[in-house]
Amino acid sequence: MKTMKKTPNALGRPRPVKLAAARVRVADMLASAGEDCASALRALPDWPKVEEVLVGIADQSPFLWGLARRDPARLLRIRQQSPEAALDEALRRLSACNLADCTEAQAKSLLRKAKQETALIVALADLAGEWDVVVATKALSRAADRFVATALRVALRLSGDKLALVDPAEPEHACGLVVLALGKHGAMELNYSSDVDLVVFYESRSPVLGAGPGVKANSLRIVQHLVKLLQERTGDGYVLRVDLRLRPDPGSTAAAVSLDAARHYYETLGQNWERAAMIKARPVAGDLALGIDFLGEMAAFIWRKYFDYATIADIHAMKRQIHAAKGHAEIAVGGHDVKLGRGGIREIEFFVQTQQLIFGGRRTFLRGARTLDMLRQLHADDWITAQASDELSDAYLYLRAVEHRLQMQNDQQTQRMPDDEEALKHFARFCGYPGVAGFSRDLLRHFHAVEKHYARLFEHAPGLDTRAGNLVFTGATDDPETLETLRDMGFRNPALAAETVRGWHFGRRPAVRSARAREVLTELVPALLEAFSKSGDADSCMVAFDAALARMPAAAELFALLKSHEPMLQFFADILGGAPRLAQVIAQSPHVLDVAIDRGVAAAPMDVTDFSGRLARFHEGEQGLEAFLDAARVFASEENFMIGLRLFAELIEPDQAARAYSSLAEAVARACLARVQANFALEHGEVPGGRCVVLGLGKLGSRELTATSDLDLVLLYDFDSERAESDGRRPLHAIVYYTRLTQRLIAALTAPTRRGKLFEVDMRLRPSGNKGPLATQIASFRSYQASEAEIWEHMALTRARPIAGDDSLAAEASQLIAETLFRPRDLAELAKAVRDMRALIGKEKGEDNPWNLKLASGGLLDVEFIAQYLTLAHGAEAPGLRAAATADILKGAAEAGFLDSATADSLLGALALYSGVTQWLRLALDEGADPRQAADGVKRRIATATGLPDFAVLERELTAKRKEIRRIFTHFLSREGKARNHDEDHN
Repeated sequence: MKTMKKTPNALGRPRPVKLAAARVRVADMLASAGEDCASALRALPDWPKVEEVLVGIADQSPFLWGLARRDPARLLRIRQQSPEAALDEALRRLSACNLADCTEAQAKSLLRKAKQETALIVALADLAGEWDVVVATKALSRAADRFVATALRVALRLSGDKLALVDPAEPEHACGLVVLALGKHGAMELNYSSDVDLVVFYESRSPVLGAGPGVKANSLRIVQHLVKLLQERTGDGYVLRVDLRLRPDPGSTAAAVSLDAARHYYETLGQNWERAAMIKARPVAGDLALGIDFLGEMAAFIWRKYFDYATIADIHAMKRQIHAAKGHAEIAVGGHDVKLGRGGIREIEFFVQTQQLIFGGRRTFLRGARTLDMLRQLHADDWITAQASDELSDAYLYLRAVEHRLQMQNDQQTQRMPDDEEALKHFARFCGYPGVAGFSRDLLRHFHAVEKHYARLFEHAPGLDTRAGNLVFTGATDDPETLETLRDMGFRNPALAAETVRGWHFGRRPAVRSARAREVLTELVPALLEAFSKSGDADSCMVAFDAALARMPAAAELFALLKSHEPMLQFFADILGGAPRLAQVIAQSPHVLDVAIDRGVAAAPMDVTDFSGRLARFHEGEQGLEAFLDAARVFASEENFMIGLRLFAELIEPDQAARAYSSLAEAVARACLARVQANFALEHGEVPGGRCVVLGLGKLGSRELTATSDLDLVLLYDFDSERAESDGRRPLHAIVYYTRLTQRLIAALTAPTRRGKLFEVDMRLRPSGNKGPLATQIASFRSYQASEAEIWEHMALTRARPIAGDDSLAAEASQLIAETLFRPRDLAELAKAVRDMRALIGKEKGEDNPWNLKLASGGLLDVEFIAQYLTLAHGAEAPGLRAAATADILKGAAEAGFLDSATADSLLGALALYSGVTQWLRLALDEGADPRQAADGVKRRIATATGLPDFAVLERELTAKRKEIRRIFTHFLSREGKARNHDEDHN
C-alpha cells in the first residue's frame, strides 16, 4: 500500500499586498501595548515568525487583526506557550461558568472571550504553519464541544428551580436531555467559522425534565436558552452559530425532539441523506450516556446488512440538487464555491459517505466519522485505489485550508472564492502565493482530481435523461433538446410539460416543498415521464399528476414507492391517464398501493364473509373505539381501492365491482354496529329483550354500489315492553337508547378521523323521512307500512334487506317486508303512481343532463322504476320477482312472462350499459364531473371498457338507449295497468 503524503500545512504564510502599511500597523500595536508587553513580545523565541504572520493579517484579515490589536497582552499570553497549552488554558477558564453565583451575563461574557481566544490561537498556529488542517479542525471541534457543554450546563443550572436536578453541582448528570453534534463538528472536522449542526433529544419519561410545566416544555425552553447563550451577539461578539435543522422533520417538530419520536421517525421515514448525516453524530453535551445508547440503536438505521447500492442514486441526486440550486456546474476559480462547487469538499465527503453507506453494513472499519481516516480505510479494504486515496486526501487538506483562509478574513461562514480580479489576487497572497497564477493552477488541479474520482464513482448512476433523449429541467428557460425529447415521447405541449416539471423542482406544489421529496423526484422524473408516454395520453397524465401534487401535503412516500417498483409506476401512470379520481386516492394515501403489490390481497375473495374476516384480523388487538374506527377506515380505503384497481385492470366486470363494493360496505357496517353496541353497553347496559337490525336500501340493498356511493340505512329495534329501561350504570328508556345508538352508528360510519371517513349515510328512507325518529320500533314500522306508507316508499322497500344486527329480528323484518310488498294491488293505480313519481323527480331534479345516467330521461331511474313496479305488481304471484337487484327482477319478469323477451333484452342491455359507465365514471372522475370535459385518456378508457371503439360512439349509443328506454317506460306503464286490470275484470 502506498503511504499517503504528509503535508504539515497545505498553504504558506500570508504575503501582504501593502507590506509597508501593514508593518506600520504592527508597530503601532506594539507601541500601544506598553513597553513591558512590547518587549516581551519581541523577546519571544519565534518573534520573527509571529511578526510575519501579524503583518499578513494586518493587511488581509480585519477580524484577526482586531483580535490581536485590541488585546496585545492576550497575544503575548498565547504565544508564551504552545498552541495546545494555550487552548487548554482558554477552555479551562470556562469552569467559572459552573460556579453557583455565575450569572447569565457573566457566563455569556466568559464564553465569548473563550471563543475569541480560541479563534486567535487556532489562526496563529495555522497561519504560522505550526498546525495542519487536521490538528486545527480537531482543536476547533474540541473548543465547540466545551462551548456547547458549558452553555447547556448554564441553561440547566439557571433552570434548576423548574427542574428536579439529580445533582445541582453537575446539572447535566442524568438530566434526560442530550445534545448530538452532527456534520463537521460531530466528525471533529469543524472549520474555522462554521456553524454547528446540533440535534437535541430528550427522554419523555425523564423525572428531571418532568417537573413543573412538563418534559416537552422544559426541554424546549432549555434548548432555546442554550441557543441564546451561544448565538446571541453581545459587545463581546458571539460563540457559535447554531443550526438545528438536521433534526427529524424540522418543518413540523420543535427544537427538541423526544427520543421516542426520533426512533419512530428514523424507523419509518428516515432517508439516505439522514443516514449519511448520522454517520458523524456524536454526543457532546448533557446526558452523554443517553446519546451513546441512542446512537447504538441507530446503527441498524445507518448501516444496512446488505450492500446498499441504491444509496448511490440518492446521494448523487442530492449533489445534483446542490449544483442546480447553487449554480456550480462548471469548475472555475473566481466565484467558485470550494465546498459545494464541482470538485469541491462536498464531493470528497459524498465520495466517502456514499461508499460507507454501501459497504459499512458489512465492514465495521468503514463506520468512522472522519473523512481522511475513511479514505485510508477505503484503500486498505481495496474499495479505492492508492491514487484515489492520495489525490482526494491531498485535495481535502488543500481545500479545507483554503476554506479556513476565506473564513479567517471576516469570521464569515463562506466558501466562495472572490470573483473580483483584484480581490482574488489579494486572497492568493493571503494563501501564501506570490500571485494568482500559481494559486489558480493548484486550486484547479485539486478540483479536477476530485471531479475525476467523484465522476467515476457515479458513472453508473441514473442520469437526467431517458432512452428517448436528454431531459434537463434546471434553470429558468427551456432546454431545446429537452423539448424535442418530450415531443418525441408524445407530449403535445412539451413546453407546458417542461414548465410543470420545473415547477416541481422549484417546490411550487405543496407535495414537493420538502428537500426529501425533491431529491427522490429528481431520480423519478425520467422514469415517470416515460411511463406517462406509454400510457397513451402523456399530457393528461402530466395534468392529473400535477393536480394531485397540488392537493397532497407530502409526496416523498409516494415517490419512493413508485421509484422502487417499475411495474407499479407504469400502472400508476395508466391510472393517471384513465382514472384521475382513483389516482387522487393514491396521492392522498400512498399506502393503498401496498395492497396492489401484495398479491395475496389482490387475489382475495370479495364477498361479505371474506371482507368480515379480513376486517376482524385487521383490527385485532385494537382496544378503543377510536382505534377501531381508524383501523376500519384504513381497511375500507384499501379494499375499496383494490376493487377499483381490479375494475380498472378489467379483471372484474362492473356488476362484480358493484357487488364487491356492496359486500365491503355491509361488512364494515356489521363491524361498526357490533363495536358501537359493545361500547354503548359499557355506559348504558342493555335493554332487556332488546334487539336491533340495520336495513340497507337503495344501491346498498340491491348490491349495486359504486366506489363513491352513500349508504341508505334504516335501523329497526324491538324490546320487552314490560322492562323498557336499560340495565347499565346510566340507564336509558329503550326509545332513547336505540335513538342514541343509531346516532353513534351514523357517527361511526361518517365521522372523519385522522384516517379519513368511511361513508356518507342517508337515513331519509325511514318512516316519515327526516320528520320521523332515527330509530324505528318494528311494531311502528309494521303499522306505518300497512297504513301510512306511500307507493314510492314501497318502491324503495323493494331494495331493502337486513345487513347487520340481530338475526331473529332480521328474519322478522324480512318477513314483514315481504308481507308489505307482495300482496294484491290495483295495477292501474300502481302504474300511475310510478309514472307520477318519475315525472315529479324529473321536474324537481331535472332530466335533461344526458350524462346524469340516473336522472336523465330514459336513464337508470326509468329502468329501476319498471323493475320496482314489476316487483310490487307481481311479486305475490311470482317468487322470481322477489329480488333486490334490478337485473334479477327483469330476468325473473321475463321468465314469468311479465316482460316479452325483446323488452327484457332492451332493459337489461341498457341497465348493463348505464351501470357499467356509471361504475367507470365514479372510478375515474369526481362526483358531478362532466365526462365530456375529461381528458382524452379518460374518455377513451370509459369507451373501451364498455366495448365501444371511442367516446363519440359511446355518446351516440347512450343517446339511442335513453330514447329507447323512455319509449319502453312510457308505453309499458301506460298499458300495463290497463291490460292487467282488464284481464282481471274479464276473468
